[in-house]
Amino acid sequence: MQSETFKDFDPTCVPSPCFVVDEVAIERNLKVLHYVQEQSGAKVLAALKAFSCWSLAPLIARYLSGTCASGYHEARLGKEEFGGEVHVFSAAFSQSEFDNIAPLANHIVFNSFSQWEKYQAQVIKQNSTQTIGSSTIQCGLRINPQHSEGTTAMYDPCAAGSRLGIPISEFAGKNLYGITGLHFHTLCEQGLEPLRRTLAAIEEKFADVLAQMQWVNFGGGHHISHPDYDVEGLIRLIQDFAAKYSVQVYLEPGEAIAIHSGVLVSEVLDISHTDRPQVILDTSATCHMPDTLEMPYRADIISPTKGEAGLPQAKPHNYRLGGMTCLAGDVIGDYSFDQPLQIGDRLMFDDMAHYTMVKTTTFNGVPLPAIAIWNSATQQLRLVREFGYEDFKGRLS
Repeated sequence: MQSETFKDFDPTCVPSPCFVVDEVAIERNLKVLHYVQEQSGAKVLAALKAFSCWSLAPLIARYLSGTCASGYHEARLGKEEFGGEVHVFSAAFSQSEFDNIAPLANHIVFNSFSQWEKYQAQVIKQNSTQTIGSSTIQCGLRINPQHSEGTTAMYDPCAAGSRLGIPISEFAGKNLYGITGLHFHTLCEQGLEPLRRTLAAIEEKFADVLAQMQWVNFGGGHHISHPDYDVEGLIRLIQDFAAKYSVQVYLEPGEAIAIHSGVLVSEVLDISHTDRPQVILDTSATCHMPDTLEMPYRADIISPTKGEAGLPQAKPHNYRLGGMTCLAGDVIGDYSFDQPLQIGDRLMFDDMAHYTMVKTTTFNGVPLPAIAIWNSATQQLRLVREFGYEDFKGRLS
């Protein structure tokens, strides 16, 4: 169990299913990120694509410099709830979306020269009409260093055939007037050494371009708040890079804000037997924790009455856990327990704050999990949102 504070949490005090986020654990992560920001001179932004629980926006805003968004909705949420700088990247902007983003954004990052050329005149015009004291839009390009550090192709922006980022070959003959920065994102839940190797590849290929820039965004995927991360090494790396190229460095962590800070509470609805004991839960892999299918990865489980779940056959009582949808592959995984499971038991899936709430769906009409904020120091619990039929109906027509 990585989310240590939840070992004594009572899952019966919230409705099921329910995401429960410990604000003490969130603040612990934020303090690490703030330390990196203060010591390195980098600006750290919250990646809303990973964790956009805006009930905690006032807390996050105390420690970080702003947010990064993947489109208009996230940009607006960042502007309205989190404050600070708003940075936006999209693989491509439609005209209507760009029109909405432009008044909100401090930085806009383009995924191709054709997109930059399409909107260049609009940006220049808006910047020329800014009133005194208001900020202009800084524009950047996302680069593809063609250096893979990812282990899963689906999550590797530098995999062969990637649609993300501009390779150095596309820069030949291009006028960079109006471009003030570069952005790259090559990591996924990784430590310092993959970043160091990525920067070496970028410097080898893009040194001439870097010399013309004012800022460089290192993107996300940095496991900065993980206990094993080399924080001091990251600080030195940022300082050296910023000094070498005279640039402002940005970081966009998502998971690092919410790692080990939340659980998904679920209840056993039924237990049946086919070729093995089958447990049906009131949660769903495909609806509520899709990364268990996409990554894929195995979520740890703890129960207040059954203890921590083990690998298959590691403990006496073995089950396959699945959701209640009609998708045959809606399977969370095979687990073993010291004691037999019973209908009505509550299970807590570990480390479920990041890339969960932002990815939920109502496939099959399955209700969305409630959201609760818990303080493990004071034991205060706030149920901040429950979802019902109108939420399901409202996204359809």
